[in-house]
Amino acid sequence: MNDILVQNTTAFFEKSFGSAPQKVVLSPGRINIIGEHIDYNDGYVLPAAIDKVICFAFEKSNTTKSKIIAIDLNEEFETDLTEEIKLSEVVWTNYIRGVIKQLQDNGFSFEGFNCVFSSNIPVGSGLSSSAALECGMIFGIKELFNLKIDKVDISLLGQKAEHWVGINCGIMDQFSSVHGLENKVIKLDCNTLDFEYHNADFKDYSLILFDSNVKHSLFTSEYNTRRIECELGLAIIKENFPEVKSFRDCTEEQLLSIQDKMNATVFRRVHFVVKEINRVIKACEALDNGNIKLLGQLLFETHYGLSQEYEVSCEELDMLVDTAKSDDAIIGSRLMGGGFGGCTINLVKKGHENEVKSKFSNLYLNTFGIELKFYDVKISNGTTLL
Repeated sequence: MNDILVQNTTAFFEKSFGSAPQKVVLSPGRINIIGEHIDYNDGYVLPAAIDKVICFAFEKSNTTKSKIIAIDLNEEFETDLTEEIKLSEVVWTNYIRGVIKQLQDNGFSFEGFNCVFSSNIPVGSGLSSSAALECGMIFGIKELFNLKIDKVDISLLGQKAEHWVGINCGIMDQFSSVHGLENKVIKLDCNTLDFEYHNADFKDYSLILFDSNVKHSLFTSEYNTRRIECELGLAIIKENFPEVKSFRDCTEEQLLSIQDKMNATVFRRVHFVVKEINRVIKACEALDNGNIKLLGQLLFETHYGLSQEYEVSCEELDMLVDTAKSDDAIIGSRLMGGGFGGCTINLVKKGHENEVKSKFSNLYLNTFGIELKFYDVKISNGTTLL
């Protein structure tokens, strides 16, 4: 699949600029296996790069100007590196402008370049196409002009570029896009950026994302509310257990012993967080031991917590996971991402993929009148030079 993408991207480059590209870069999207809504609650996430990528082709322009063509959008823009970088009304260009601005602001010296890019990451599916765009662009400029930028700094520069665009994202998306390894997940501490790899051999199971094709507008306001509720809950925990510095220090037993000191909503939120941090640790052990059935059970548990305790699910996602629970071909399913729409991530027995897709597609259409999309994903390498 990516071979065709590379061929088409390089051919388009040659047609546009009359020469073969000097550098070709692949930058992947990402999934998160488990560890949802705990990156800002001092927990761990368990992301991985996937085999859906953006392909970039680069050459030096030998001028101060850079021309960038988005093949899929049939749009292009040009920017002069000697002029001030400003936000544009054309949103996709801002991610690239942001990258150039961050590199310049951090003292990196480079000249103009020509670039075309094309993607097979489904846009708006929660697979972090924006992080792939930022990190692939930084990586390509680094390679083209021999800049000394390590992987962590590529991730941080990509995050800062997205902040400049106006999206206050965490570090997980950029970090996993850059640091991904084939058949490995990354246990990442989003505060310290300490990380370790764990095996991701799913053996007799396929990873399939079910895209609900819905996005409910609650996300931003509810996200901010959840953060406040968790901060309130943590403050109460610390009052009663001074030795607890963060949620990762708190046991479920401690939390249950002070349940009556919190209102019911705050308790539900922090109960989810404490249990989810523990589930990430259990998921790493399950993967290292090849116990994929246990991993699947943890996914179901996470979805229950996200739906009933953290309350960031929706009718469509709950229906998909409830149906998965009663299907013998699926051993684990949960909503992936912020919630209120987007995808579920599913572990499906190999050989049953087509029948599962057919069953869910028909049921979902009949229930909601919405088409369900499916993405087969494999865990792959991070941003790389071809």
